[in-house]
Amino acid sequence: MSLPKTFPINPLLNLGEYTKPKRGAKTPKIKFNNSFNFMDPEWNRDAYARLQGDLDMEKTRYGWLGGPVMGVVPGEKVRPLFYMEGFSACRLVPVEGGYRKLLREVVVYRELSMKGPGKILETWDNPYTGETVRVVPIMNDPFNYNITLTYPDPPSFGGLNQEKPPKVPFILPWSVKGDMLHLTTDIHLYYPNALQPEKWPRESAGPMVQVSELYRYYINASDMKNPNLTQVPCSGCWSRVTPWLPWMLMGTRAGHTLYMVDFTGADNPGHASPELRAWLDSTPERSKFLTAPDSDYGPSLSSLENYARTEKPAPAK
Repeated sequence: MSLPKTFPINPLLNLGEYTKPKRGAKTPKIKFNNSFNFMDPEWNRDAYARLQGDLDMEKTRYGWLGGPVMGVVPGEKVRPLFYMEGFSACRLVPVEGGYRKLLREVVVYRELSMKGPGKILETWDNPYTGETVRVVPIMNDPFNYNITLTYPDPPSFGGLNQEKPPKVPFILPWSVKGDMLHLTTDIHLYYPNALQPEKWPRESAGPMVQVSELYRYYINASDMKNPNLTQVPCSGCWSRVTPWLPWMLMGTRAGHTLYMVDFTGADNPGHASPELRAWLDSTPERSKFLTAPDSDYGPSLSSLENYARTEKPAPAK
């Protein structure tokens, strides 16, 4: 079906209009929905896929994130604890109705000071308990999900999360700010903890996990409109509200952690700091996180489920 010269967007959203490419424009090698129609689930699917991966499925997309992790305890001010830095590599593969994102991701924790991040931590002095604890990095391999014409189900975390919301069209809350395109995606989860307090009394914050993740994407609108960009560079911020990290050995103490970090997505791994890159290069187990998975395997687990699989309960204090 041919597009009209201009495609009006819902006027209540004040999002502008799509302009048909001029004659003689370079023909894209990989075709996708580039209508810039914010109310079209197919355009939303392809636009989001270009932020999460690369529609040229031979190519890898790399993610970086970094920022402070803070402790929130009732009755006292929020306390910066350490710096987190993460890296991911992913690619897309086709599935019915869209794409599947195949992802590996790693997070290390670093010293935090007014000067910025310091050395990568192997142990950490917990200011709440006075105990020196062993730091456990996040190494999620894989964390996969589908990008289709409807909103995806929340992560199941190996079957722990049974939430199945109704299927609704995949229409995201975009907005235009001058030359920039903004996108908000949030998820709020409450599901059984893989670290049950009976077995993990020092690691577990309780029988249920309450987590919120809040993403803010900032994209050049011209990049998203470019029919030759099979992946679109972006930056943004990510906030995570989550229980105490299990290796902090806080148990059910009142409070939680708050992440407030920056992120980027690009076609090269150059955003990783020299310290993180050296850490990744130091062993074969770590260096595989520089590459995307080459097949679809699973299950897709979060750091809590992986902790339950790889670690042992700490001795009673």
